[in-house]
Amino acid sequence: MNIPKKKDNIAEYLLYMWQTEDLLRACELDIDKVQQSIINSTYQTVEERDAARDWYEGLIMMMKSENLRSEGHLQINKNIIIELTDLHLQLLKDPRESDYIALYYNTLPHIVAVRAKSADKHISEIETCFTALYGYMLLKLQQREISAETQASVKQITAMLRLLSLKYKTMDEEDPDIY
Repeated sequence: MNIPKKKDNIAEYLLYMWQTEDLLRACELDIDKVQQSIINSTYQTVEERDAARDWYEGLIMMMKSENLRSEGHLQINKNIIIELTDLHLQLLKDPRESDYIALYYNTLPHIVAVRAKSADKHISEIETCFTALYGYMLLKLQQREISAETQASVKQITAMLRLLSLKYKTMDEEDPDIY
């Protein structure tokens, strides 16, 4: 299967998982519709298709059990946001992380602007960043016009999440049991 590896780029992985949740909802959490819409056209061999079906079916079962038929994110994906938020807060407290801290303060006005437009103002700054990137990705897929302001915000947020993902990967390599 062609899933971004969590350990390689946690931000890319999380955005992929959010997209997968939406794709499964578009298929009405019906594994047969997923088979027809996604699996048969994406995976070449019987083994790949069987593995993909098992994976998607597991996600569908989790989404149903967590009552995520129309919106929301799986707990496993929420846990990633929690881990990244914890790491973000640790980095902000560490005087050795001046590059990350400076990047964060350059990104903060963009986070505040995104949050001001958001319906849920109580989510973490990191989740706000991911919500902004996911929204941008959806606009691009829909080939909608994107303002220069939004593009600048996305560029800045992407830079911060890229560095946060790198810090996550480095920490995971140094101590694989941490996350």
